[in-house]
Amino acid sequence: MEMRYAPDLTRYPRLTTAELRAGYLIEKLFQPGSVQLLYTDVDRAVVGGVVPTGQKLLLGTAKELASAYFAERRELGVINIGGKGTIAVDGKELSLEKRDCLYIGRGSQKIEFASANPKAPAWFYLVSYPAHTTYPTKLVTPKDAEPANLGSQRECNQRTIYKYIHLNGVKSCQLVMGFTELKEGSVWNTMPPHTHTRRTEVYLYFDVAPDAAVFHTMGPTDETRHLIVRNGEVVLSPPWSMHCGAGTRAYSFIWAMGGENQEFADMDQIKVEELQ
Repeated sequence: MEMRYAPDLTRYPRLTTAELRAGYLIEKLFQPGSVQLLYTDVDRAVVGGVVPTGQKLLLGTAKELASAYFAERRELGVINIGGKGTIAVDGKELSLEKRDCLYIGRGSQKIEFASANPKAPAWFYLVSYPAHTTYPTKLVTPKDAEPANLGSQRECNQRTIYKYIHLNGVKSCQLVMGFTELKEGSVWNTMPPHTHTRRTEVYLYFDVAPDAAVFHTMGPTDETRHLIVRNGEVVLSPPWSMHCGAGTRAYSFIWAMGGENQEFADMDQIKVEELQ
């Protein structure tokens, strides 16, 4: 498990491009036949990528967690962004197609991942936060989600938000999770941007074409920077940072949040004319 200490607001304005990427961008998360985990000090989140190509892969614990098993004191959400696969939670096997989500509650002792076709493996993306209560493991698909159509063609930000783990959906201790899909011809996400100091956010960009990229904008309103992000890469967004992005073409992204407030609409909006 990799440890990541994100630069604070004081250091942030002086970072070079390489330092900015090293602090907030997670690359090479999806590696064939392995479980890749990163522990960040930002709300003690764990971000992971699991790509089973042969035998089942076990989500094990690590020294950093000081626990008997991974979910002893944690909950996690998993979304599949690859081929069909399965997740077995304490012996109960559940099948996930692309874009399906599985919430796994605190106390789940044995979590195993597998692909239906090793030549077209699942890409399981997971985000985990500490949990102080237990909710049942539950599978949810895009058909079960609460979709919200936002944006306009004029503003190049037509998009559909699929809410999976939230107050009115799958119950959790503090995790909020879902994904956003941009329509063809739209490139902007979360514009106008916002912050939410009561919780952090983690972005995974996917369905980004090999010859395309997303320019993820972050930072305080008067000190913005951008990260160039490609398919399967993750941005850690601390609570003081605004977040929005523009791609060279349409794409999708998974958002996951953890902190004090699970209310999806709890955002501090920023006017475009305030950005610098």
